[in-house]
Amino acid sequence: MRTFLIPVIGLALVGLLTYWLHRRLVVATGLRGGWARVADGVLVVGAVLGVTAFAVGGALNPAWARPIGFLGFVWWAVLFYLILGVALIGLVSLVIRGIAATRGVESSASRDLRGRWVAWSSAALVVIVAVTVGYGLFEASRPQISEQHVAVSGLPEQFDGMRIALITDLHVGPARGAAFTRKVVDETNAQKPDLIILGGDLADGTIEHVGRDLEPLRDLRAPLGVFGVSGNHEYYADDGGSWLDFWETLGIRPLRNETVAIHRDGATLDLAGVYDATAPDPWEPDPDKALSGRDEGRVLIYLAHQPLQADDVQGRGVDLQLSGHTHGGQLWPFGYAVSVAQPVVTGLKNVGDVPVYVSRGAGAWGPPVRVMAPPEITMITLRRTSTS
Repeated sequence: MRTFLIPVIGLALVGLLTYWLHRRLVVATGLRGGWARVADGVLVVGAVLGVTAFAVGGALNPAWARPIGFLGFVWWAVLFYLILGVALIGLVSLVIRGIAATRGVESSASRDLRGRWVAWSSAALVVIVAVTVGYGLFEASRPQISEQHVAVSGLPEQFDGMRIALITDLHVGPARGAAFTRKVVDETNAQKPDLIILGGDLADGTIEHVGRDLEPLRDLRAPLGVFGVSGNHEYYADDGGSWLDFWETLGIRPLRNETVAIHRDGATLDLAGVYDATAPDPWEPDPDKALSGRDEGRVLIYLAHQPLQADDVQGRGVDLQLSGHTHGGQLWPFGYAVSVAQPVVTGLKNVGDVPVYVSRGAGAWGPPVRVMAPPEITMITLRRTSTS
């Protein structure tokens, strides 16, 4: 029953949003004739593509359906900004009406003023949204190298200057394919990292349909290895265990609530990783299991997809947690909402006694669009500080 109700409710919400935008952008602005038909046609086609996009990678094979996924998810970015803009226009219109009513001058002139405001501001909104989403498409298509230096107390001299590549949130499948993965792999390998970390949410869809889009990951190269932890999206299609098994075929070592020792020139540090915070049974995160039996005198780097998972390892001697998940908000101003749920949205910040670095991610979930949250492949250089 639940699997039936969710899509029905989703379709109803999309229908209501489309009708609301029709009322605000077509009826309220006085559009007539051909322009009104064009506007309504765009709203209806966008809604259909937007709904269908969620099936790409699962029920629909991206090999032929990726254009649907790309256009449909771009429409969601357009819809996001149209909703924000229309709500702002309505608020200003309400203020104008309130001022007129307060002064007792509500008249045909004030109504005409509101009508002109709605018509011209709505036209401007459409242009602004088109430019914003167009810019966001360009921005999201080119993940940049972000250089970060992190001081770690007690880091062995042999690891001083070690470069870690952190790649998170590729989200290939519905809107992007193997070519995007190849770009990320080539950019990463060009940095000559010592260690590569994949922070989860690599794909959206089934292994059958989307696994091929991750194939370039087998060409990642780092002398100390390529490791990864699952994100929440690994559990949305197929199951997280199967996805992690598939990663292994690509030469990636998934950390399943466990710690591995990283050796360099006779020195050792620990790399621990847990499942995502939302992973279902039997893949729940278990930091106690992951950290049990380790030498607590060693430096510990902890991998967890979500920044909030730092709460689970307070007082456990974590020297650095590496996470993703937030996308830096992806579409401004959504980052403000993300900050309510996560203690760090982007960059390095202490969460209690755990320093947490959060990558904005290399890809994008849903819309292949980023606004004021550019994608990144993070190169973290570890620096040694005194223990005293």
